[in-house]
Amino acid sequence: MTSYQQPDIDCQLCPRLVEFRRANQEKFPQFYNGPVRPFGPINARLLIVGLAPGLKGANATGRPFTGDYAGDLLYDTLKKFGFAKGTYDKRPDDGLELLDCRITNAVKCVPPENKPTGPEANACRPFLISEFGAMENLSAILCLGQVAHQAMLRTFGLKLSSLKFAHGASHKMENGITLFDSYHCSRYNTQTYRLTPEMFENVFADIRAHLDG
Repeated sequence: MTSYQQPDIDCQLCPRLVEFRRANQEKFPQFYNGPVRPFGPINARLLIVGLAPGLKGANATGRPFTGDYAGDLLYDTLKKFGFAKGTYDKRPDDGLELLDCRITNAVKCVPPENKPTGPEANACRPFLISEFGAMENLSAILCLGQVAHQAMLRTFGLKLSSLKFAHGASHKMENGITLFDSYHCSRYNTQTYRLTPEMFENVFADIRAHLDG
């Protein structure tokens, strides 16, 4: 199996994120406060890509989408479609297990106001490229939100205009991987009904049909 690289716990690549991390280490010393590693088996066929860790979610717990509302919806949906088993209890040691699914972020460290800059995404991209190279069974990628979608296009060296983001859209790329799009499963999107649980489940139904077809 091809190895992959992840940032050190005290990664220094992005000065603004390092400064924010150190401020959070003082403000929230009980938090994880570091680059959040991917979650799930490296031989999975599905990779779910978010933008960056949430301050009081993954940045606090050290596991993607764990500890905030987005994780509630995501992990419940993964369990419903057979991509996870066990109990999700908003803790990295809750015993939840991903099945044929892996979760990562385009940017590994929490950014101020949940908004990483272009240079920060560029600095983190080699880790994502390395991860793709190690996922030998990868068949489907789910992008949570337009920014994550654009990060994937850049990672694969594609023009942003080549594959347009739209909720529920799917795009088969030349490398054989199919890219699926969904609005982000954030509390804001669900409270404003931009994304309903049914809309989210429809995307996973398409992914399941693709993998099992």
